[in-house]
Amino acid sequence: MRWKGRRRSSNIEDRRGASPGRFGGLGGMGAGRGGGLVRLLPVLFRVLGFKGTLVAALALVAFMYFSGGGFGGLLGGLAETAGPAQPVPSGEVEQSAQEKELVEFVSVVLADTEDTWHQLFASRGEHYREPRLVLYRGAVNSACGMGQAAMGPFYCPGDQKVYLDLSFFEDLQRRHDAPGDFAQAYVIAHEVGHHVQTLLGISSKVHQAKRGLSEAEANRLSVKQELQADCFAGIWGHHADRSRRLLDQGDIEEGLTAASAIGDDRLQKQARGYVVPESFTHGSSAQRARWFETGLTQGRLSACDTFAAKGL
Repeated sequence: MRWKGRRRSSNIEDRRGASPGRFGGLGGMGAGRGGGLVRLLPVLFRVLGFKGTLVAALALVAFMYFSGGGFGGLLGGLAETAGPAQPVPSGEVEQSAQEKELVEFVSVVLADTEDTWHQLFASRGEHYREPRLVLYRGAVNSACGMGQAAMGPFYCPGDQKVYLDLSFFEDLQRRHDAPGDFAQAYVIAHEVGHHVQTLLGISSKVHQAKRGLSEAEANRLSVKQELQADCFAGIWGHHADRSRRLLDQGDIEEGLTAASAIGDDRLQKQARGYVVPESFTHGSSAQRARWFETGLTQGRLSACDTFAAKGL
């Protein structure tokens, strides 16, 4: 990507030197489930013994992961509603030269998404409200509860912020075999896509529609929402390339590789050796790559209506 020397966003909130505070007392899957497990371990140990406790803990971790606890907003956002985030003190940030450059890269990508979505919203006679991107290390408080690095990047509609631990980019390259700067940019653009869904009222409609549905039916809605965010990320890539020549040769392939690498089928196969399609919440590898490519090639919001699509 030809990103160096371009405009940086002013919407970066750096909490890498801040303490996330206590893990109890906040809503959302990060704090509630993690804290509950810690408190429950002594009881399980007495009742089930060591082996039984280990099995129960692993089962709960697996449930958290495959019910949306893993990879946060890239694979699915946090809860639509939660208590307010607690303020955290700022601290001095120590960083390597490589990390400093990565922060600059994130800021440039975020700025370019702002340019794209301002233009597209204006063409609809609407105003685009820019999200803030929070950098953190390890754990962070949000309006959706406690977020942890193990969850991956996520978007919280409660405070309209994207949360990112930069270590995820290394995980994307090593664990998921999806290297490259455009793969990283896709991650950011996907989370911004969730913000666009919030501004357009799509997220709240999905949240309301899930009420009273079976788990399988709710999962299908989640898949459509995630695939649309992939398509919105593609829309950004389309305009970044056509309007500002941001992309280099091979960048699109990097993005498609990243989208495919985090499909539900691939992640489930890696984690437990088999796939349960009805438990998908974010889409298969083929679906994620397809909808990202749809946004890349067409560059229009109307092309990303996954909810009306006959096939995903």
